[in-house]
Amino acid sequence: MKIALAQLNYHIGNFESNTGKIIHAIQQARQNGADLVVFSELCVCGYPARDFLEFNEFISHCESAAYQIAAECTDIACIIGLPTPNHNPEGKDLNNSAYFIEDGEVKAVVNKALLPNYDIFDEYRYFEPSTSFNCIDFKGKRIALTICEDLWNTIENPLYITRPMDELIKQNPDVMINIAASPFAYNHDEERIAILSDNARRYNLPLFYVNHVGAQTELIFDGGSLVFNRAGEAVDELPYFTEQLAYYTLNNEGEITFTHQPTLKLNRDSDIQQIHDGLVLGIQDYFHKSGFKQAILGLSGGIDSAVVCALAAEALGPENVMAVMLPSKFSTDHSLKDAEDLVRNLGCKSEVIAIAKITDAFEEALHPQFQNLPFNIAEENIQSRSRAILLMAMTNKFGYILLNTSNKSEVAVGYGTLYGDMCGGISVIGDVFKTQVFQLARYINRDREIIPENTIIKPPSAELRPDQKDTDSLPEYDILDAILSQYVEYRRSSAEIIKQGFDEETVRKVLRLVNLAEHKRYQTPPILRVSPKAFGMGRRMPIVGKYLT
Repeated sequence: MKIALAQLNYHIGNFESNTGKIIHAIQQARQNGADLVVFSELCVCGYPARDFLEFNEFISHCESAAYQIAAECTDIACIIGLPTPNHNPEGKDLNNSAYFIEDGEVKAVVNKALLPNYDIFDEYRYFEPSTSFNCIDFKGKRIALTICEDLWNTIENPLYITRPMDELIKQNPDVMINIAASPFAYNHDEERIAILSDNARRYNLPLFYVNHVGAQTELIFDGGSLVFNRAGEAVDELPYFTEQLAYYTLNNEGEITFTHQPTLKLNRDSDIQQIHDGLVLGIQDYFHKSGFKQAILGLSGGIDSAVVCALAAEALGPENVMAVMLPSKFSTDHSLKDAEDLVRNLGCKSEVIAIAKITDAFEEALHPQFQNLPFNIAEENIQSRSRAILLMAMTNKFGYILLNTSNKSEVAVGYGTLYGDMCGGISVIGDVFKTQVFQLARYINRDREIIPENTIIKPPSAELRPDQKDTDSLPEYDILDAILSQYVEYRRSSAEIIKQGFDEETVRKVLRLVNLAEHKRYQTPPILRVSPKAFGMGRRMPIVGKYLT
């Protein structure tokens, strides 16, 4: 049996595009002699469709698309994923389903049993879990078909009692196929491989796994579809962050052969390389799928905006990036020069709009209220909000989308101005700690100097008052990020973090800042997710809760 894996980039709710891609892949697979072509979880509608799933019209479009796809499968079979109505009146309205289509008809329906309800997942909100498990017979082979989380069931992670494969293995299958929508995180690839390998070895069956690729707002899907032999050894891995159609032959002994050059990575990409590639794809898809082409950002001469500008230029083309320098009376000459050097290195568009007179006008207007009170955060934030007004004005006038340039360290502790530097359409590095931003800059400069060296080595500063440094208000970033990682990504308590050797006063200060800033994070743009725990839909904290620090 010749199997094709279709690792494709879908667009939520764009049935014309998704169906067209699926049919095109079926036609290609047929021309290459495939018997079966396998697509990923909920490919017909895109993942995650969220509350689109609550509209009957949306589900009807899914069903119509499925039968349009079935009409193409007259001499080839396919597996597609889509939401389907649950006809049990006692359960949820929908199932997360896979259709097995052959001879132009839906010959089998498999429903997902293990519905993730953690981090960014909320499938139990919409779907009813399956309790029925049946293999599919095709071309003399018996297929055990499962959907994503149904194989996420290792001994080390015994989250569920019922393993679908424990039931399916009783029917003597010849091969496992798993269709998935597994989001990217920089540490997720090795974990995913280990879990799937464990399944192939546990059940002594070859395993074909196909994953989404592409970004859906803040979620990035990295592809990396995999094939394992019955010993649990990965024999092929499709490229990350790239669409591909690949072919494999499964013989009667369960051995797998293929003619293309394998892309299995013996040495995994570094975390920073994966983050870089994920962010570029995230920017591309956010703009392309939203119907936008041009980005704008404030370019300060600092490392955060420099990295975002470089990523945007790579993702969209430098001709589609407008970098606006907005110097204040506190901006240093070297910052403006660093920004100009970056623009020259990238070849993007740029403007300079000085804000000194604008902020002076605000302060003069507020003088009767402020009287002779000393300069403080109020005047600092006027500068940031003045910049935001100008950037948003250009966005409205010319149709740009504003890129937010706040990093995860700043977002965590609230080191940013609401309606100022925290505004934007998409937050590019809001899930990247400051220490990782420096690493990203070095990676961007791996072949030539793009980000000026001075931008990388100078002490970080918001330049909102004379001689200001970030460390005036915050611990050194290597200490801050280590504490934040433990608290935000690993959910450690203050006592657990202090026990690791961190200074108690520093830990309690940092955690207090994180908790106090929750109201700010509720008002920020969506953040491209590259870590196992990003701010946003995967971390839902109360604003007015009493935190234990």
